Parts: sequence; C-alpha cells; structure tokens
Amino acid sequence: MLSLNFFDILIIILFFAVVIGVGFWAGRKFSNEPEDYLLSGRKVGLTLFVLTTVSTWYGGILGVGEFAYSYGILSWVTQGLPYYFFAFLFAIFFAKKIRAASLFTIPDKLTEVYGKEAGLLSAVIVFLLVSPAPYILMTANLLSLIFNIELITALIISLLISVAYLFKGGYRADLYTDVVQFFLMFAGFILLLIFSYNHTGGTEFLKNNLPAEHLSFDGGTSFGFILIWFFIAMWTFADPGFHQRCYAAKSGSVAMKGIIISIFFWFLFDFLTTTTGLYSRALLPDLETPVSAYPLLSELVLPHGVKGIFYAAMFATILSTANSFLFLSATTIGRDFIFRLSQNPDERKLKSYTVVGLFISGIIAIILAYLIPSVIEIWYTIGSLLIPSIILPVISSYYIKFKVSKKIIITEMILSFAAGITWYFIRDIFNSDLSLIEPMLVGLVISLLIHSAGLLAGKIFSSEEIR
Repeated sequence: MLSLNFFDILIIILFFAVVIGVGFWAGRKFSNEPEDYLLSGRKVGLTLFVLTTVSTWYGGILGVGEFAYSYGILSWVTQGLPYYFFAFLFAIFFAKKIRAASLFTIPDKLTEVYGKEAGLLSAVIVFLLVSPAPYILMTANLLSLIFNIELITALIISLLISVAYLFKGGYRADLYTDVVQFFLMFAGFILLLIFSYNHTGGTEFLKNNLPAEHLSFDGGTSFGFILIWFFIAMWTFADPGFHQRCYAAKSGSVAMKGIIISIFFWFLFDFLTTTTGLYSRALLPDLETPVSAYPLLSELVLPHGVKGIFYAAMFATILSTANSFLFLSATTIGRDFIFRLSQNPDERKLKSYTVVGLFISGIIAIILAYLIPSVIEIWYTIGSLLIPSIILPVISSYYIKFKVSKKIIITEMILSFAAGITWYFIRDIFNSDLSLIEPMLVGLVISLLIHSAGLLAGKIFSSEEIR
C-alpha cells in the first residue's frame, strides 16, 4: 500500500500542471507549415535533441524495475549494452543519411525506394509498433493507485495529460515537455539511490544480501538468452522515434552527435535503475509482484516530500514516452494513411490530418488498455513479431547496394512476419531445445534469407544484362 501525504500528492499534481503548462507554452507560436508542426521546423539543436532522445527511451520503467529485481546486473547487459551498441552504429551509419533525406516518416522512405505498396505495409507495422497503449496504461495504473480512482477514469486522465498540448503545439510541445521530464526522472532516481544507500550502509550490504547470480553479468542464464536480446536491440535501426528525431535535427551532425551523447546519459540512467533494482531485491527479497520493485522500495526508504518527487519522476519517465508515441502514432495515421490514401493529397493539410490522427490513436489506446490490461506483454510480443519485417527494408532503403526489387521486399515483409507468428503458435509442440528458439529469431532468419536471395537474383540479372 502507498502512504503518500498531502505534500507528496501536491508535488505530483504540480508536476502534471507544469508539464501541461510547458506543453501549451511551447506550442504558442508556430506556423501551419507541416515541417513546423510535425518536426519543429527541422531546427532542433543538440541540447533539445539529446534531452528528448534520452527521456523517451524509458517508458517501460516499471518493467525495467521488474527485470533488475529478478535478474540483477543482467538487466543492464540485456536492456542497456545491446542498445548502446546499435545506437552507436545507427549514429555513425544512418543519422546523417536520414537527415539528408528530409522526409517525415519511415514509410516515406520506403515509398520513395520501394513504392506505395511497401510504404503502406510499413505504415501498418510502424503504427502497431508505436502504440501508446502500454504507456497510457502504466500512467493510469499509477494514477489509480495513488488517487484511488477507477481504471477507465484514470485512462482518460492519462490520455488528456499526454495529448492536450500536442493538438496545439505538435512536435515542439513534445520536445519541451520532454525537457522537464528528463531532469525530473534523473532527480527522482538519484534521490532513490542516495536514500537506499544511506538506509543500508552501502554496497557491502548488496554483496551480503543478493543471490550470487544477481551480481554476475550472465545472471545465471545462457549465452543464447543474452544473444536474443542483442537481436531484439537491432530494432534501433528501424525505431520510428530515432528517425523522427533525425528528420527534425538542425543538421546531420547534430543527429549523429546527439545520439552518441545520449548513449552516455542512457548509461548513467541505467546505472541508477539497475542499482536501485538491486537494493529493492536486497531489502524486499520476497516480492510477489516484482513490477512494483521501485514503488515499494520508495515506500521503504524515502521520507514524505521526497517520495512525491520520486513518484513524479516515475510519471515523467512514462509520460515522456507516452506523448512521443502518441505523436508518432498520430503522424503515421495522418501522413502515412490519410494523406497517402487521399485522392487529392495536400501537404498543407498534414497538420489537420495529424490532429485527426491524435484523436484516433488516443481512442484506440484507451480501448486497448481497458480491454486488454496485459497489453504491455502483447506489445512486446507484437514487437518481436513485427521488427524482423522492417529492419532490412529500412537498412536497404538507405544503402543502395543492399536494395532488392519491390516484389522481393514486399514478400520479405509478409513472410518474415508469417514465419514468426507461425512459430509463435507451434513451437510449444516441440519437447526439445527447439521450443526455446524465439519467434523473432525465426522472422529475422527468414527475412535475411529472402533478402539475400533477392540480392543474388539482382546480381545474376545484372550480369546477364551486361552480356
């Protein structure tokens, strides 16, 4: 049970008021040009780029706490290290190319390279991957817990907090609210770490009160388990948020440097979340719900007032991703569906299309979160099934030597998903190590095989033409 007093509640309410106020303030002046509303005029500087990139990376903070509580340092090895690696590769090999393309979305690029059908298919994939439902649900659960209100009421409040300022301010409002949330999420977890340390007397306490595997890099798991997480982290190459930020950056250099600097801040925040997760396991070894690791640790070690700051930090960590995913989802609806399917598409109406997208994506998010309370797990499942369908198409759209024919790319996108979802349903019939193979790995293998065959066929066709 939570024991928040008047000052804790006041701090949380003040946080919501500040976020909404900053969002409306940021959107007070802008033109109706699509680039201004969707990408802040493509003038995002290095500081804003870093703050929004860092803050939107941790929307599933309760899941991070559960992983750190359950597996210890392995949480950093699987949830941090692989993403640093692929984010660095993205910065070096893609950031400048994406900014130079000066488009709006991933489907824009696939349409340009592979045609309208591939663009629409990728739009469906992106829309499913950036569903804000899990983050709206997490925000609602915290609101329901703190204020003792019904879930549906909490869901509506969560959506309004996330979306209200986006109607007016667009991407610029998203950026500036992320700034507030960046500083608060770091402040909250720094305070939790300091008070946990003071409560226990230091790191010696962790060594004496944690299972040995919690302090090992493999966490007692197999190499294959860790390898799968590296494959999952390849999603970075096709992350719509990364592409959006690169399109919005002032220059390709800002995009590249911004991602590299963000890696440093991710490392710092991962240190905070992993270490506090370890303290939670050491102090509360018998939790039935590890997903509550951070809230229950705060109940144990934080005084009133500071506890309010930490809960505001939890909200900030989730909301920074919720509002970004809402806007990405709305942009996908407005740009990649309504605009692209219109008989007379008009880029001047992209803002209006995106506003419609905000309504649609918000309603869908509430319905999903209310009807399927386990939507977070479903989101991860959908992600592992869909990511293989889009990674190689995106990579090949920016590197011409990896380009295949339009028919091959559409076949690859469809069959890699079909293979992954088929394996998802049938793998349990095998009573061997085969059942341990993740659907994502199956999808990636199929995607790689089809793409390789397409490249080979292209070379054979080209050599025959030369003859």
